[in-house]
Amino acid sequence: MIEAISHPRLRFRAFEAEFPAPLGSIGVPAWLVSLLSPEAAVPVVRDEALRLAIRDMLRHGGYKPTGRGKPASEYLVRAAAEGGLGSINAAVDACNVVSLHSGFPISVVDRDLAAPPFRVAVGGAAESYVFNASGQTIDVAGLVGLYDAAGPCANAVKDAQRTKTSPETRRTLSVIWGVAGFEPSLDRATSWYRDLLARLGALTSPPA
Repeated sequence: MIEAISHPRLRFRAFEAEFPAPLGSIGVPAWLVSLLSPEAAVPVVRDEALRLAIRDMLRHGGYKPTGRGKPASEYLVRAAAEGGLGSINAAVDACNVVSLHSGFPISVVDRDLAAPPFRVAVGGAAESYVFNASGQTIDVAGLVGLYDAAGPCANAVKDAQRTKTSPETRRTLSVIWGVAGFEPSLDRATSWYRDLLARLGALTSPPA
């Protein structure tokens, strides 16, 4: 289970997925890659009201979701429009597909690298983590995100390098970062996300 702070705007959904084999040995099917296109026919649609509401939600703790610190879902929209949204692996591609089209930022971490207990909390002063292989860091002070036993590991902007998926990943934990007033859209996006993973042969369940 994920312990969550009281937050007036945040609404999130989370689930675990177990894949039939390590991600490195699971091919990414053409149907999934095709959904990375902004023109793909999909059952969810993002809108401007949601984009603004998510930014407002992230500002609640004092974080500024602009520039390089904007929500990951906004980055995906721009990357897809510029033709730069490519395939990574089955787990990340499914995450990106749903985030791109729904407008909800989504975190996906390796469940065997992220250690319980899990909680959702607002980052404290001077908290940060490395988010890519180059060693770049993100300051998460004031930013609501996912914590494991070792500290902050994911949020609506950038996920930590230490818990990212790899070719060896067999289990993942996904968090869909939503906002009050958009719960039906959040549930539809979550359901579609789990359906996509089921088509890939993964079993999904509530976080343990």
